[in-house]
Amino acid sequence: MPAKPVLLIADDDPEVLSLLSLRFKKCGYTVFEAADGQQAIRQARERRPDVVILDVLMPSKNGWEVARDLRSDPDLGHIGIVMLTAIGEKVNELTSPIYGADEFVDKPFEFDDLEKRVKRVVKARRKLH
Repeated sequence: MPAKPVLLIADDDPEVLSLLSLRFKKCGYTVFEAADGQQAIRQARERRPDVVILDVLMPSKNGWEVARDLRSDPDLGHIGIVMLTAIGEKVNELTSPIYGADEFVDKPFEFDDLEKRVKRVVKARRKLH
């Protein structure tokens, strides 16, 4: 049986961070948190998550910059990326693939939909890695 999936959640909204962290822990994930883009990069280097959920609008580095940095780093390029943002449905749909995201979800969101997408990315990334 594979190890518990490791998930990094990066969002500058403490309520969203807390809610997602709690829910994914209940779903069996090992969860780490980051409140801004710089923390997300540091946590990704330290924790090597299977997937990172990235908000776009964060301080220090936005989610697109974090995604670009992850994809360009040979040691981190395997990490799955799910963009979770309220920036706007069409903007998210058009920009997320450009920055290397595997999936994107617009806020407000249904947790079941987000969990389904995260599971799909974990499965796909584990096959590649």
